[in-house]
Amino acid sequence: MLAAPAPEGAELDAILSAAIRVPDHGKLAPWRFILYRGEPAERIGAALAALAERREDGPLSDTRRRVEATRFSRSPLVVAVVSTAKEHVKIPVWEQVLSGGAAAMNLANAVHAKGYAANWVTEWVAYDDEAKAILGIRPDEKVVGFIHVGTPQEPPSERPRPALADVVSDARVPGEE
Repeated sequence: MLAAPAPEGAELDAILSAAIRVPDHGKLAPWRFILYRGEPAERIGAALAALAERREDGPLSDTRRRVEATRFSRSPLVVAVVSTAKEHVKIPVWEQVLSGGAAAMNLANAVHAKGYAANWVTEWVAYDDEAKAILGIRPDEKVVGFIHVGTPQEPPSERPRPALADVVSDARVPGEE
């Protein structure tokens, strides 16, 4: 449900600059972004469809082929947020991974703040080494998410969220009532 236009040029740079303003213990920048758009996104989709076809016991249905072929071109821009976290003498990997998640959330929020819309997904290609290679992601890297970006064509639908009472509590000192 995201169509052209998507941000580009200075506007996209401003969004990406906001995305990287995250907690980053040690200034490691343990994440990177890959932009998928235009003809390269279409060629990547064709390669992913071919990979999916090789994995099936027969040809893909027309619907499945279309889904795979347009995976990175159904929105005018898709930004992969890739975690490059690795062991460090001072900075736990967990903190580095969280920094990547914060970058993805900042990216989505910055997209919305500029009047566009974003949808954060992963799907099978985030966890498959052959698919990751097609996407330019190394085996030692993890996909935080693929952020689809564009102009919304309809208002977003809301999904059920947990009740605050189920996820919020006040701290208590152990042994005290």
